Amino acid sequence: MNHRPPGSLPVSKAIVGFLSFKTAEGLADRTIDSYQRQLQKWLEYLGDKDVATITVAELTQYFSWLRNEYVPHSFGGGKDRLSPKTLRNFWITLSAFFTWACREFKIPNPMKEVPSPKFKNSPVEPFTQDEMQEMLKVCLYSREAKPGNRKSFVMRLPNGYRDQAIIMTLLDTGLRAMELCSLRIKHVDTKTGKVEIQHGRDGGAKGGKGRIVYLGKAARRALWRYLADREDGEEPTAIVFEARDSRPFNPNSLRQLIQSIAERAGVKKAHPHRFRHTFAITYLRSGGDVFTLQALLGHSSLDMVRRYAMIADLDVERAHRKASPADNWRL
Repeated sequence: MNHRPPGSLPVSKAIVGFLSFKTAEGLADRTIDSYQRQLQKWLEYLGDKDVATITVAELTQYFSWLRNEYVPHSFGGGKDRLSPKTLRNFWITLSAFFTWACREFKIPNPMKEVPSPKFKNSPVEPFTQDEMQEMLKVCLYSREAKPGNRKSFVMRLPNGYRDQAIIMTLLDTGLRAMELCSLRIKHVDTKTGKVEIQHGRDGGAKGGKGRIVYLGKAARRALWRYLADREDGEEPTAIVFEARDSRPFNPNSLRQLIQSIAERAGVKKAHPHRFRHTFAITYLRSGGDVFTLQALLGHSSLDMVRRYAMIADLDVERAHRKASPADNWRL
């Protein structure tokens, strides 16, 4: 029988321990799934070695392979390489893995010597007011039909109120796609606009952190109108936004819905996360502060909020004149 040396820890066993540890920390399911997929890919490339024997050179070679040779599977049959951002995500996953292994088993951390892949942030483009109005407009009615033997006509769409409520909720709260898909009626107060984003598996909040966001009057009205037609519109455990057959949306089906609405409205580059960008930038331009915005978005750091502030082109001098403690206290 082939025995492993005493004290050795194969990568496969370490991965199981790492994922269990991160699950116990309360990370979202999609984060755990991402860790698992990327670590499994690394294991397939590396082989089931002893974790303590892995070198900087082996890790560097792995990232070179990911960058230059590995072609991910694509449903469309494409041959694209991994994007720089995806490479960075692989690096983050392995860094987290070795940070845990180093602390847990007192082994060296070779990832400290592996440079992080660099990538440029894609430009953040908020929706315009006209684009939002066009998307809301096409939610209710189909395109005009022009039959040859009678007058042209439009048809009312069966899910128009739902689609308007989704757009208004995304725009007014800055929710992530998974957070919107996970909302239940008990989490939303249509009178006050208070929306509770749950942590953990059920709520979809990234990093396992719950928070409170708010809907304005127009968004509350749109959500109330949609729920008024639902038989279970006051059932606390019912999902807020239903797709087909009373099933909840998932991020992919939500993306498809937004793209369909945008196509009919003539709006390009539409996806759920762009509503989050629009919320953040408009919030700052309307006088909101970066620290409250950080809390509303659920960001653990100010990095992304700073990007929004730069795009919003805030007048820092004017903001300081308004908020100066020494001046306001007349010291």
